[in-house]
Amino acid sequence: MSVRRGGRPVLQVGAHVRFRDRVWQVIAVAGQQVHLAGETGEDETVVAGHLFADPCFTIVGAEMPQAVTQWGLFETAPEEARRKALAWQRHIREVESGLPGGTDSGGVPRAEYDPDRFTLAQREEAKAAELTAIGFGPVSRTTVQRMRLAYRKQGLWGLVDHRTTRRPVPTGRTDERVITAIEEALRCQRGRSKGTVKGLMPLVTQILTDRHGRGTVTVPSQATFYRLVHQLAGPAEHPHRPARTLPSPAGRRAFTPTVALRPGEQVQVDTTRLDVLAVFDDGTTGRPELTIAIDVATRAILAAVLRPAGTKAVDAALLLAEMAVPHPARPTWPNALRLAHTQLPQLQGLMTLDERLQGAAARPVVVPETIVVDRGKIYLSTAFSAACETLGISVQPTPPHAPAAKGIVERTFGTINALLCQHLPGYTGSDVTRRGPDAETEACFSVAQLQDLLDEWLIHYHHRPHEGLRHPTLPKKALTPNQMWAALIAVAGHVPLPLSGSDYLELLPVRWQAITERGIRIDHRTYDHDVLIPYRGQPSPVTARGGKWEVHTNPHDARQVWIRLPDGHLTEIPWIHRDHIHEPFNSATWQHIKTITARHGDRDTHEADLADALDQLMRRAQTSTATAGEQRLITRTAPLKTPPPAADHRTPHTPGPQADGWDDDSLDDLDDPPDDPEQADGEEETLDDGDAPVPYTGLGLYDPAQEALNW
Repeated sequence: MSVRRGGRPVLQVGAHVRFRDRVWQVIAVAGQQVHLAGETGEDETVVAGHLFADPCFTIVGAEMPQAVTQWGLFETAPEEARRKALAWQRHIREVESGLPGGTDSGGVPRAEYDPDRFTLAQREEAKAAELTAIGFGPVSRTTVQRMRLAYRKQGLWGLVDHRTTRRPVPTGRTDERVITAIEEALRCQRGRSKGTVKGLMPLVTQILTDRHGRGTVTVPSQATFYRLVHQLAGPAEHPHRPARTLPSPAGRRAFTPTVALRPGEQVQVDTTRLDVLAVFDDGTTGRPELTIAIDVATRAILAAVLRPAGTKAVDAALLLAEMAVPHPARPTWPNALRLAHTQLPQLQGLMTLDERLQGAAARPVVVPETIVVDRGKIYLSTAFSAACETLGISVQPTPPHAPAAKGIVERTFGTINALLCQHLPGYTGSDVTRRGPDAETEACFSVAQLQDLLDEWLIHYHHRPHEGLRHPTLPKKALTPNQMWAALIAVAGHVPLPLSGSDYLELLPVRWQAITERGIRIDHRTYDHDVLIPYRGQPSPVTARGGKWEVHTNPHDARQVWIRLPDGHLTEIPWIHRDHIHEPFNSATWQHIKTITARHGDRDTHEADLADALDQLMRRAQTSTATAGEQRLITRTAPLKTPPPAADHRTPHTPGPQADGWDDDSLDDLDDPPDDPEQADGEEETLDDGDAPVPYTGLGLYDPAQEALNW
């Protein structure tokens, strides 16, 4: 049989699967080895990664994983529509599993929603009556069934009332014959000197008269005509716009030990200031903020992120993606810290899942079932909750004023300070009485350099015996986190399906950008591709963002971005100089290149000079001719953090050279207009750490924050 754990299906003993166009039954799971028995008596042993990668692989009788919520679109819906969708989500879960929080939330189902006593149709009928009684309006069983199926297919986005997100028709109810005439008049004016919009009206009137007869089609008013021309004219043909390019085609409580029996069952996340001083970008010194996620069952630190100050919800959401994908090893790390050289056969079997694991660090990768957080605003924000929802992760806040509820992560901070920070210059001690008189003058590492040291130390940590990890057959031997991980995977009896590349892209930070005639312009980098031709200079259908387009970026690899086109899918758009840069680079490396490269010529020439300087820096680092500062900078760059491009990805389209005499700075302003004076780079974060959580009060639903008070 197959069950769903944390919103995602799992494979366990007894399940029937389709593999190689045949049906098999799982008879054993040992590490990454899955033993299958065929219908005719034969048996076969398959590596889990090879089994999942089979094109026809399915779990017979199991629901497919729920699609990742398109959060960039969900937040464009009105607030009232989002609240109602979240309320519907709780009701749908209660109909399906008997509990508003889902199967794994615990508790006793209400009598009318007990799956053991009533059929699904009866539970839907009961829910329709309840929703009608509490003020949802007249709700029928058919409506409940329709909403339930929409949630299975589209996730949270399927529960939104799409009447509130309906995209307006640019031309309204204007006669199609008038629209055709205006488009033809615009085509006739291509290549000619531009006049005014008012001067275009006689031409349109003449076209209508020639085709349909005098007075047959009424010409719209002047205001309507101006609006239609503004909507239909391209950037290069609008009478009031300068053409840049040729026209384009279309209280205190008793301490309770935390127990977890399988990897990923419970992960504790928290943020604190590190006990070491760092040199910030402005030259001042201070203690950076450290956010970590630790697995309770194995004490494995799944992710650790350092920020100068003010950790945001987008950082917490990116932390989830860091847990679910392989963590790459730095080029300067010894081979003993790589997954390919580990002595644990269970961890070596993971390398069959993805070729990136050949160069990955020897530390676990997992999609958690439950995340325990405190009541910090970044963890109670809609951004973090939405990222957890897309992965089927349950978020459980701790009771107020109860640090022992997540004592494991609190103790881990002490371990990091004791084993790493006290050996670094600028160590502050645990309090002011332990601080040396010259701690500020000793500080010499930047936040990025401390992150690099922390990443390498974490690999050593996973190979270090932990006194809290014991195996029942070896009670006197302390195991390492990696050894405990391998031991628990072998006895858990299931293998969670791995996170797909598209899911990872949905979790990346989002910014809203315009598509100009040259492509997408971000921080002196131009991203362009032939697929953008029909959308150059055109507004996005998402009117809630002022016509800008939803762009996903990877802060660890700036060689490409992903844009959501009208088909709803994320399309990769490469940097126009990506073929010249064969190694990933992050924003810190790019800012260093911009600092040392003088500007000569126009904008295109300057961008090419930046790309060449970046390539030369990476070549010097590979040939060991780089300076000590450059080597430290380049080893901080996290390689291969994004999924590889699709096989059918076309060659990027590179715009032609810019004419001399143009004002490059003004063009940059046109490409990336900032909506907020405080956002000088034009970036708009869609994940706001200040958002308050959407309450579930007033509907009689399960509230995890209220449940935490009963711990």
